[in-house]
Amino acid sequence: MRRSGPAGSAGDRHWRGSARLAASCALIFCVMSLLVDWDAESLTPLRALLWVSLSAAVCAVLLPPRVSAGRGWLAVRSPWRRRVIHTDALTAVRQYDGVSSHLVLRDTHGHTLELDPRVLSANPLLWHELDTGVRHSLERGTLRHGADVMKRLGHRIDDETIEAVLRASGLS
Repeated sequence: MRRSGPAGSAGDRHWRGSARLAASCALIFCVMSLLVDWDAESLTPLRALLWVSLSAAVCAVLLPPRVSAGRGWLAVRSPWRRRVIHTDALTAVRQYDGVSSHLVLRDTHGHTLELDPRVLSANPLLWHELDTGVRHSLERGTLRHGADVMKRLGHRIDDETIEAVLRASGLS
């Protein structure tokens, strides 16, 4: 298994598939729009450039952020920026539920990071790195808000893992 990032880092193992899906959707959009414009006999080089540009924008919007983690850090990289926090120096963890559930993590250096908790559920190595960092933050006394959020998230991830193991073994 190839990894990107420093040695000993963990990454989102489903990111490549999601990135391929985003690129495929953008490519289909580009081809379909060019074909419709060509069939209408209104395709010009400027319009073709417009369709290609719009397809690139579709790809950028659909491309999921790439999550990676290592000893004491967690990074989320989108097409526009990269955010890194120190998981062993967290001050607050908040979870916002609703249509788009996400975690907001803040460290002692003032860095903030937003993360979809489903990424942690689907990637045990990422969860392990974050959980280890949270434990260090608790030991140091820097994590003042959100220890209960992490505990609930840990129980939920453990429950999902147990269900997956039971399903795979045919016991459920």
